[in-house]
Amino acid sequence: MKKNIIAGLAAILLLSACKDDRKVLDALADYNNSMEQKGYHFGEKLILPNEVTDEAESISISFGDKETSSLTIDPKFFTLGDNPVTFNIKTKSGETLTQDATINVFAKNPEEKMSYEIVAEYPHDPKNFVQGFQVEGNTVYESDGQNGSSQILKYTLGTTTPLASTKQPQEDFSEGSTIVGDKVYQLTWQSKKGYIYDKSSLKLLSEFAYPNVLGEGWGLTYDGKNLIASDGSKLLYFLDPANPSKLVKYIAVAGSAQAYDQLNELEFHNGFIYANVWQKPIVLKINPQNGEVVGTFDFTDIAKQNTKGSDDVLNGIAFKGENMLVTGKNWPKIYEVAVK
Repeated sequence: MKKNIIAGLAAILLLSACKDDRKVLDALADYNNSMEQKGYHFGEKLILPNEVTDEAESISISFGDKETSSLTIDPKFFTLGDNPVTFNIKTKSGETLTQDATINVFAKNPEEKMSYEIVAEYPHDPKNFVQGFQVEGNTVYESDGQNGSSQILKYTLGTTTPLASTKQPQEDFSEGSTIVGDKVYQLTWQSKKGYIYDKSSLKLLSEFAYPNVLGEGWGLTYDGKNLIASDGSKLLYFLDPANPSKLVKYIAVAGSAQAYDQLNELEFHNGFIYANVWQKPIVLKINPQNGEVVGTFDFTDIAKQNTKGSDDVLNGIAFKGENMLVTGKNWPKIYEVAVK
């Protein structure tokens, strides 16, 4: 009889502990769900519900191979955009509870809506599936994609006749490109390698393998010190131009209310990175120090005149002096716009 009483008490205690654990996890889930869309900013603290903190002996957050017991949004630990994390709670009763969550971190200041006006139009070869696009002087350097017809070419702005061109192997799909001194660097989409050409002749000089973190090649630009590459995610990767297989650092990109992924064609100008969002008529102006989007260009009106399907989208950004040149895949025109 005594054993039965003890067993009954143990069962009651266990049931009570389970209810307390469920109460903690439910309260944490409700809190995380309420904050996921609102998001956080760097320096802010997670204010967890009393139902969680009152029962907790310790709380930590793990993210990949990192873990912290600080509940402050620290840029040393979190990135802008979505952060898939796990909450680890050791309760006062000795239990260890875990719960997965997403912590979204946004820029503190809202993006400026950038205005512009079209000041000139130039012809563009509609056969070119633009992947990389830059202008030096009056010469356009363009990476033209598609398996079996990929190439790097250059031509004089205002014409469509190539001054020089080099084809890529049949299996390559050309992507972003950029100028570094007397060379042109070019990415491929899924071949996990890039090419380096002589700028004058576009003769192939060498090739390089991607660092392992770069899943695919999308956009490419140069900030005067590092190559900056995108792979279709929210991340921008800084690479050493002397050894493009070496990752220098990376940043994540987000605005004040959303993370931006599908970052594609890139351009660096006057201390900022410009990136178009794949299949959207939007160009972002990004602070390269922290990944915050400080401005957005909406080129919907221009895109409507040139986009008839799902692939012929805006995908070219370059600067001619202080004016921006924009074009797209298979577009017949290049537009010069003055930024107001």
